[in-house]
Amino acid sequence: MVDLHLHSTFSDGSRTPEEVAALAREAGLSAAVLTDHDNWRGADRFRAAADAAGLRTAVGMEISADVPGRTVHLLAYGFDPADAALASAMERVRGGRRARNAEIYAKLARLGCPVSPEEVEREAGTPDLVARPHIAAALVRKGFARDRADAFRRFLERGAPAYADRFRLAPDEAIRLVRGAGGAVSLAHPYSTRYDRSELRAFVARLAEAGLDGIEAYYTGHLPGQVEELLGLAAEFGLVATGGSDFHGDAKPNVRVGVAYGGLKVPDASFDAILARAASSRRG
Repeated sequence: MVDLHLHSTFSDGSRTPEEVAALAREAGLSAAVLTDHDNWRGADRFRAAADAAGLRTAVGMEISADVPGRTVHLLAYGFDPADAALASAMERVRGGRRARNAEIYAKLARLGCPVSPEEVEREAGTPDLVARPHIAAALVRKGFARDRADAFRRFLERGAPAYADRFRLAPDEAIRLVRGAGGAVSLAHPYSTRYDRSELRAFVARLAEAGLDGIEAYYTGHLPGQVEELLGLAAEFGLVATGGSDFHGDAKPNVRVGVAYGGLKVPDASFDAILARAASSRRG
């Protein structure tokens, strides 16, 4: 089994790259990939720990894509971290996140629930990797929310009074950049898009035309029928069926590396096939 969707302290996870690798080893996985949001800064540390644990791995990240009114994330695998175009685009994305955070702080202050950048950075551990879950944690710590879910519901989720949007790459552009850097791209947690069946098929068809390589068929909480539907889309559009737990640590305490709630089983072939697609993009 493998897990191709994992987060660490280099984005909104609570475990270090080394701790995530150790959990992957304990789960008996053969391969694991760290996919922090919009960056690969923890990749070298994760690779070193994975190598020591006898785990296969590759560089990865999760990219938030700009689709109005929808939550669309793309998982990138096997790209060249030194690629200038991809690195520049992701720095622009991270800059958009910083600008969004500043807007959230201002909105929270106007709502009478002020949190400072310094307080949030203490939750994140670094000023460069601050995300909404860290702001939520600061709100909880200061007594403005009961827990992170409450903080999101009352302040931070789309439509809430402190929500602010941010710059994201269009999905076609993200696919082009990752493939241009010698990588492969899979559509993450497809049902989070909240498309109905026909809409999702049309969306996948559009992304496949743009060069999409995979679709995350195996995912935390997917029912057997949903897995079968996504496997059908993968077959129809010639995509790799990828999968992962979307492990975050404390933010999702019931989601375990490799097995999610206990029933997740992502086949080894998913890792091999998505890296083969990355190799194909490098040759192409």
